[in-house]
Amino acid sequence: MKNFLLVFIIFALGLSSLSANNLPDDDKLKKMIGRMLIVGFDDEAIDKNSKIVKQINKYNLGGVILFDRFYNDRKKVKNIRNPQQLQLLTKNLKAFSNNPLIISVDQEGGKVARLKPKYGFEATGSAKVVSELDAYMTGRTYENLAQVLHENGINCDFAPVVDLALNPKNKVIYKLKRSYGANPKDVIMHAGVFMDRLERRNILSVLKHFPGHGSSLGDSHKGFVDITNTWSPIELEPYKELIKTGKVKMIMTAHVFNKNLDEKYPATLSYKINTELLRKKMLYNGVIISDDLQMKAISKHYSLKEAVTLSINSGVDILLFGNQLASQDIDELVEVILQQVKDGKISLSRIKESNKRISTLHVEN
Repeated sequence: MKNFLLVFIIFALGLSSLSANNLPDDDKLKKMIGRMLIVGFDDEAIDKNSKIVKQINKYNLGGVILFDRFYNDRKKVKNIRNPQQLQLLTKNLKAFSNNPLIISVDQEGGKVARLKPKYGFEATGSAKVVSELDAYMTGRTYENLAQVLHENGINCDFAPVVDLALNPKNKVIYKLKRSYGANPKDVIMHAGVFMDRLERRNILSVLKHFPGHGSSLGDSHKGFVDITNTWSPIELEPYKELIKTGKVKMIMTAHVFNKNLDEKYPATLSYKINTELLRKKMLYNGVIISDDLQMKAISKHYSLKEAVTLSINSGVDILLFGNQLASQDIDELVEVILQQVKDGKISLSRIKESNKRISTLHVEN
């Protein structure tokens, strides 16, 4: 009996020692965390000493997101002034980065376009306008959009929107003409063509906003959005069919709450939605990226620590901090996630899992 107890104690001490020492060193772990971040920054021109460049290389950041104007000052240029300026910015971002860098933008067409005609970029119609075109003309439209992105050094477009136009009172999708329609078949066709044309130019596409924002009444930029009484399973159809093609590399979550899918958390923070529904039931094995975690649907109800921990544990691989709606210090962000890993609140296996998925995203640098 004594021998058994001695063996058990030695075994337990061995496990304790193993668990305490199985984490990589801080610098390596910070870089693994950094790969899981896409962030916004304030400059329209950079050099090797710029803050964002230092952060990219210090943390091996996954990517950046570009905006044309500051959210609180629409007259002030942020990252996009004209084609010449943007081409130099993206060229330098790639040159100064030690690793391939996702350079992303919201370029859907219509009202959601960071590269606007008034800055010298070619215009693209909204999803509503494109929905009236056949497959050939849809292809021509998105060939032109992809060419513009490619010429200007963008390798990831947060598009297409596959939300269904189900609610005429919906301000963030329906009234902005961001949907291809209420029929999933129409959405699948146009979105599929969009994805294909981006892929031809080696530009990542991102389906959004899972599990569906088209039936909502509220805007998650401004606060809590409950779709419990408006959402229907038909909103999953575009995802199901496009996932079957094997071409979906990234899906963006929505900050929407549906108690029939998860009685506690909005989709971005929900294990039931991101892992049980999207991964296990719908068999999606690509990258999941959060919508901007600074939107008030999240930031008003969850601390930074809660938001990053819940989202990563839910199955989200890339956390998006646009630094438009708020300003998030990147050093603090990495340290918060690092400490959660050290405290066992986020497992190392989740960090590794996300890094493995992210490594499958091939971006031009």
